[in-house]
Amino acid sequence: MRLVRSLCVFVSAIAALTSACASKKQFADSNKVYERQVEELAEVITQPLPSPQFLAAAALPAPGLEGQRNEFEWVGTVNFNMRRPNFVVLHHTAQDSIQQTLRTFTVEHSQVSAHYIIDKAGKVYQLLNDYLRAWHAGDGRWGGVTDLNSISLGIELDNNGTEPYTEPQINNLLVLLDTLKTNYKIPTENFIGHGDVAPGRKIDPSSNFPWKLLAEKGFGLWYDEVLQNPPSSFNPMDGLRILGYDTRNASAAIIAFKRHFIQTELSAEWTPFALSVLYNLYLKKSNG
Repeated sequence: MRLVRSLCVFVSAIAALTSACASKKQFADSNKVYERQVEELAEVITQPLPSPQFLAAAALPAPGLEGQRNEFEWVGTVNFNMRRPNFVVLHHTAQDSIQQTLRTFTVEHSQVSAHYIIDKAGKVYQLLNDYLRAWHAGDGRWGGVTDLNSISLGIELDNNGTEPYTEPQINNLLVLLDTLKTNYKIPTENFIGHGDVAPGRKIDPSSNFPWKLLAEKGFGLWYDEVLQNPPSSFNPMDGLRILGYDTRNASAAIIAFKRHFIQTELSAEWTPFALSVLYNLYLKKSNG
């Protein structure tokens, strides 16, 4: 019961912190919905289990909580904690203003969310506790991960997808990324874009995004200044898969790679320079 009480206190603290930090009347209704949903999660976590029943192996699952089979004897382990995020996925909002984006993320029918939004002036909004699952990556894939929402943090940048990012916006993004990387020990290569994990479907944070600058600060991979031509045996699609790209649609995967690392040309054709960049990154990732 001590562990149950600890979890309950932790989840209650999430709601209290959010309530204290988000006091503006404009989003009072959405804050109430957030608190209600967190309380419902806490209620599920602290729900008493059915009394142990030892049923025959062939018996049907006994009725109980949804998804709970009470023919299993419950013995609570003492070795666990909350799941930690292992990826950061960056987005642009593709909307006209920060207020429009906040509105989108605070109405239930939109069915989309993120953990953070950074506006053009650099103001950072937190919409969700880091340990909770936001709905930002859709059915994106990266390497063997097919449910990025469950292990990632989503950060939205106020940008319509065609304009340059502002200096205050990027500066405060770097501060936020440093905090998240330190807190959760997120690997350098796990800072990626929505367009990387959803090639052919998404393009954010667009070819205007300063991926090189982020990589120089330790957030994401980048290629070396001196490149070498790949050997004739090098298969570029294998290289893309090693990096993490979903190559089921080869053209979309190539364009997504170029949007991140080349940025000046977005065709689905391989150029000598693009191949050299891919090979350099392939070696970095393979040598780990």
